[in-house]
Amino acid sequence: MNTSDDEAIAAAAETKKKTPKAAAAKGKATGKGKAAAGPKTSAKESSLLKQKSPAEFFAENKNIAGFDNPGKSLYTTLRELVENALDSAESISELPEIEITIEEITKTKFNTMIGLVDRQRVDEALYDDFESEKAREKRLAKEARFQESQAKNAALGKKVKDAPSVRGKGRGEAAFFKVTCKDNGRGMPHDDIPNMLGRVLSGTKYGLRQTRGKFGLGAKMALIWSKMSTGLPIEIKSSMKGQNYTSFCRLDIDIHKNIPHVHLHEKRENKTHWHGAEIEVIIEGNWTTHRSKILHYMRQMAVITPYAQFLFKFLSDAADKNLTIKFTRRTDVMPPVPLQTKHHPSAVDLLLIKRLVAETTKQNLLQFLQHEFVNISKPHAERLIGEMGPDFSQKMAVKSLTSQQLVRIHQLFRQAKFDDPSGNCLSPAGEYNLRLGIIKELHPDMVATHASSPQVFEGHPFIVEAGISIGGKDVKQGLNIFRFANRIPLLFEQGADVITRTAAKRISWSSYKINQQQDKIGVFVSIVSTKIPFKGTGKEYIGDDITEISSAVKSALKQCCLQLKSKIVKKLQARERQDRKRNLNRYIPDVARAVMETLVEIADQSPPKRPRYDKEDEELLEKVNSQEVTEMTFRDCLTQHVEQVDYEMALDYAMQSGVSEEPREAIYLNSLEGSYKFVDLQSPVFVFRFVH
Repeated sequence: MNTSDDEAIAAAAETKKKTPKAAAAKGKATGKGKAAAGPKTSAKESSLLKQKSPAEFFAENKNIAGFDNPGKSLYTTLRELVENALDSAESISELPEIEITIEEITKTKFNTMIGLVDRQRVDEALYDDFESEKAREKRLAKEARFQESQAKNAALGKKVKDAPSVRGKGRGEAAFFKVTCKDNGRGMPHDDIPNMLGRVLSGTKYGLRQTRGKFGLGAKMALIWSKMSTGLPIEIKSSMKGQNYTSFCRLDIDIHKNIPHVHLHEKRENKTHWHGAEIEVIIEGNWTTHRSKILHYMRQMAVITPYAQFLFKFLSDAADKNLTIKFTRRTDVMPPVPLQTKHHPSAVDLLLIKRLVAETTKQNLLQFLQHEFVNISKPHAERLIGEMGPDFSQKMAVKSLTSQQLVRIHQLFRQAKFDDPSGNCLSPAGEYNLRLGIIKELHPDMVATHASSPQVFEGHPFIVEAGISIGGKDVKQGLNIFRFANRIPLLFEQGADVITRTAAKRISWSSYKINQQQDKIGVFVSIVSTKIPFKGTGKEYIGDDITEISSAVKSALKQCCLQLKSKIVKKLQARERQDRKRNLNRYIPDVARAVMETLVEIADQSPPKRPRYDKEDEELLEKVNSQEVTEMTFRDCLTQHVEQVDYEMALDYAMQSGVSEEPREAIYLNSLEGSYKFVDLQSPVFVFRFVH
């Protein structure tokens, strides 16, 4: 709490103390006595300032963080844990291996866990799902009429509809799930675990950099939801590389104070030398309504991170509901770790400038401008200071800047021209990984990818990567859009997203030989930036109102379409050549028979009646007479001629299009086992690795 808050509360408290006396004096003067004093005292008490902790705010507004309902909460909990696990493994350049388990917990088992004895219902009418005798008779009569009508339809050969599912008006019993996520990442320092998971808005990923998270809450919001829905603590196991012990912590959170409440925190022996983290949380959820979303999320995460291995399990007492899916690793080439960068002058506000001034270690204004912002060199900083006015100098102490001077700096930053920030701090998935992910999960007939050069909006760099596939398994006809922001899938609110609108309305698919209605089209767009301009409280889509991003997405998709058009045209031409070749081959027997019959007829004529022919023709007629040349001979010659013409036409097309098609030889490489040193040379579509 700051000083002004303390003064306000003190003033309010002082007012509260004085209120009864003032009211009594006023009542005596007006003759109304105590009757007039009561309500005014209550009004003063209600005006007392109150304060909420960050944990309390998010608990009351959980929909902001994606915890709208039990089903969405289950999905968001899994997503937060998976993304934390990926960040942890990538931060130490370790190929991620992540195990996710969702275990369904029955009401009886849950009650046993919390020490509650099951109780049979006594007053049925008290419950929300109670059905009166009259309502039951009405429902059964309706079902009987439906079955009778369907029996008539079946007798007449008409289509029979399935019986509608019976839904009670009640909310139904709550379903509980144990969500466990285990990774092979960095792990957490033993002493930091309580604050890292039990204190909202505390973490290690704050700063200006590309991050997967949307709110900076991570697993903390899952802990808050667990506290609200089950009251059970979470359990954390963690070990860092080289540690001979595993940290174990069981904790929950004091929502009103925003501090961790530790039940158990101890060190245990680490015999397997495992490193990473394992988080287990029990929450209320709904697997039925969000099953497809969770599986789509895992599949899309496997597309954008083909270097990771995911093992997903759903466990239930009902064996037919159990599910195990393994998303195997396709490559060991990882994108670089995102780097923290400094603020661009055109992207800062007045409050941020004040914070940078308060936190800087630089002594004077010149050093402050040079070292706290990107793209301000020493000569540029000198020119800026000269433009600020006579009240500024290069050697003036940065801590002595007044509020008016800070406003002047902010105004100049908004008006001055600066070079755009580079994209060196960004970590896109890479065309190579995106292509591999699409091929691994969809098995398309064709795929094309493109990555834009770094671009800028509002002082923040961003990169757009796009991929388009044609065909594949589990892909429906039409557009199938896969959206990613900072390498995480976006599954909700698709219709308003810039990617969806661009793909559906701004790309003329037919001009690229692609049928938007009939072809199975996969559209993949990944945007990475130090600031993703999400819209809406749930941060599930990127708005269509930023021209720079909209243009970059359209350009990237068009580049992919051009690549596909070239492939499709070649495929169509190859099909035409095959059709032409097939038609010619169909007529070869008839042509060979006709030619042979003609030659036999000429050869059978007597020499006086037969016209004179060249020497070569005479030799051919003699071979026909001696049956050295037969109908099969002509068939073979015509077949060879069709093959030769087809090859020459294909070669002519390849030369015109600049493609040289040489004979190919299959090469088989054995994988290297064990540890080895290597250097990767990366291109958009392949990685060449030198092993030494």
